[in-house]
Amino acid sequence: MRALRKGLDGLYLLSGILAACFLIAILTLIVVQMVARWTGEIFPGAPEYAGYSMAGASFLAFASALNHGSHIRVSILINAVPARVSWFLNVWCFTIGTMVGWYIAYYAWRFTYWSWKFSDISQGQDATLLWIPQSSMVIGSVILAIALTDHLISLLFTGRDRIHVTSIE
Repeated sequence: MRALRKGLDGLYLLSGILAACFLIAILTLIVVQMVARWTGEIFPGAPEYAGYSMAGASFLAFASALNHGSHIRVSILINAVPARVSWFLNVWCFTIGTMVGWYIAYYAWRFTYWSWKFSDISQGQDATLLWIPQSSMVIGSVILAIALTDHLISLLFTGRDRIHVTSIE
């Protein structure tokens, strides 16, 4: 069990690191596009690549953000009710979240599969095969679904989720 826990935590950390790399890619693309404009050059497709990077950063950051308590939760309600009711509310929320997470992961995979199958390309100047940037959406949504399932199982068996909320002081 310890190896599985270490592997899952490593997966969530890796997805957060990859999300940060996509953010750095966005910064780099914006700076390169600015330099290209100043020098009179053209950098076709830069806005599209920045958009792909934004999607990748968002989806890959979801699981890491969940584990660090960055997602919106109705803590006022959960903290105001008795412990048993709070547990049931958390189980209900994580159950719905897990089902929605796997639903999104499945349809993201399906969407990407059909883009690959038909060799769908973007309509911008970049003419990128769309399954390539869509893959980060699939990977991120699968990792989020795994994280939600992980929290639900932890909540059911230990009575607590694995969200580590850092307080701001």
